[in-house]
Amino acid sequence: MFSELYISEFRLSREIPKGNYLRDLPVCRHLKERGSLLFSKPVTFFVGENGVGKSTLVEALAVSMGFNPEGGTINFRFSTRDSHSDLDRYLTVAKGIRRPCDGFFLRAESFYNVASNIDELDKASPAPLLPSYGGVSLHKRSHGESFLALVEHRFGGNGLYILDEPEAALSPMRQLEFLCHMDRLVKQNSQFIISTHSPILMAFPDAEVWELSQKGIASVPYQETEHYKTAKNFLDYPERMLKVLLAE
Repeated sequence: MFSELYISEFRLSREIPKGNYLRDLPVCRHLKERGSLLFSKPVTFFVGENGVGKSTLVEALAVSMGFNPEGGTINFRFSTRDSHSDLDRYLTVAKGIRRPCDGFFLRAESFYNVASNIDELDKASPAPLLPSYGGVSLHKRSHGESFLALVEHRFGGNGLYILDEPEAALSPMRQLEFLCHMDRLVKQNSQFIISTHSPILMAFPDAEVWELSQKGIASVPYQETEHYKTAKNFLDYPERMLKVLLAE
């Protein structure tokens, strides 16, 4: 059966050698056990506690699809610091029958470097690039404004968008605005793969939520994720939870 998604499946296809820290990363251990992971929705979230390997996984998927490890489109080739893992060397990624016309890999931790490279490319290019990013340098906007300008002006639809913790730049209201942009782009035949801690973002309708943990990898209904339950319990009973957390 052929998939309409740009990425339909991935698997850990090679043995990670002893001594490589990836071998003990929870996501890698569980991928080895389960064999493969299928994408069935235009929007997929990877959620879980710090250290389980969410960011490492989405980075490896992005690199496997030809994106620059620090972020950007497949045409970006700058390198500020060679800090990405080599997990992509051990993955096999299955592509769908369609090929994306657009794409972007966004990492919250290296977005500054991407913005700097865009400015450099704009200066060197015979045709200005900044109109595709909102008309002004992303450095002249706040972190959240520059990210939304990128999504609004640069993400053109029919694309593969791989995002690592995009909520780091966004207030709750801006996260809601981002959901509107996602909806527009999904309706334009786009696929999103997102690592996130945000209960707001992972509420996107009909998304697949994969929860990564020390115990395994499981597809989980939104309201059964630990992120949702923790946030809801705190917002429903802040005084009670603070009393327990801050008890002497």
